[in-house]
Amino acid sequence: LLVLFVAGVLFVASLFYVLSFGLPTVESLKDYKPSPGTMILADDGRVLGHIRIEKGIYVPLSRIPKAMVNALLATEDPRFFQHTGIDYRGILRAAFKDIMAVRLKQGGSTITQQLTKVVFLSPERKFTRKIKEIILARRLEKELTKDEILELYLNKIYFGHGAYGVQMAAKTYFGKNIWEVNQAEAALLAGLPKSPMAYSPYSDVDLTKMRQWQVLQRM
Repeated sequence: LLVLFVAGVLFVASLFYVLSFGLPTVESLKDYKPSPGTMILADDGRVLGHIRIEKGIYVPLSRIPKAMVNALLATEDPRFFQHTGIDYRGILRAAFKDIMAVRLKQGGSTITQQLTKVVFLSPERKFTRKIKEIILARRLEKELTKDEILELYLNKIYFGHGAYGVQMAAKTYFGKNIWEVNQAEAALLAGLPKSPMAYSPYSDVDLTKMRQWQVLQRM
């Protein structure tokens, strides 16, 4: 058993070492802003519309209400300001649930890990992808501040119905800017990333309200 354990540790350590090569750098994220795209104007100068290559409307963290930040942290990563990119407690909890379910059911991912997956990796559930996610998450935490990570996450995460980032989400579901949403609305938005279409008020209002209440309780 001891030999098997040591062999397993060496195997995982080797995977971490091999997979750490060739991963994207985090330098490009420091000055990230979505492309402004192309503005379409009428002859008289009126704006008719925009063509955007990237989805989302970037909003600085200072414009995002505290209620929105607290709601998202409460439901996605309560220990965000305590861990260094990896929440080992969360991983153990997720691993236990995976064993009980006999499949990869829980990810145990922190907000930093989710950001690396959205920006750098694919959503596929593979062991090697998870290792890459952990490596990149640790690099992100070294290169960026917690506020910078949170700001990027809030602007990149998908909320359903083509809405990327909190500003587009607020416009899509409430027809207002993100800095205008109240606590109840923030809780509804924070409940969406886990399963945007399932918890969408356009799909099932009762399920949306149940999810919203769960977020408010966690807050």
